[in-house]
Amino acid sequence: MTRDEILKLEHYLKKTFRLPAIQVRQRPQKEDSAEVYIGEEFIGVLFRDDEDEGETAYQFQMAILDYDLQN
Repeated sequence: MTRDEILKLEHYLKKTFRLPAIQVRQRPQKEDSAEVYIGEEFIGVLFRDDEDEGETAYQFQMAILDYDLQN
């Protein structure tokens, strides 16, 4: 992802979730995705999907582990 895409996605997530601590960071050696953090805690990955009709979509994938639910 380009730096411009990352900044736009970060702004969108901050606004949507009303959470200024969200950060979107470029992944080393990956051009189709970026990592999402709250502060320094990794929470998921954003993937870019270049669709056939020339449109671009983004998917956010977040795993929630069972021990995280016990807190």
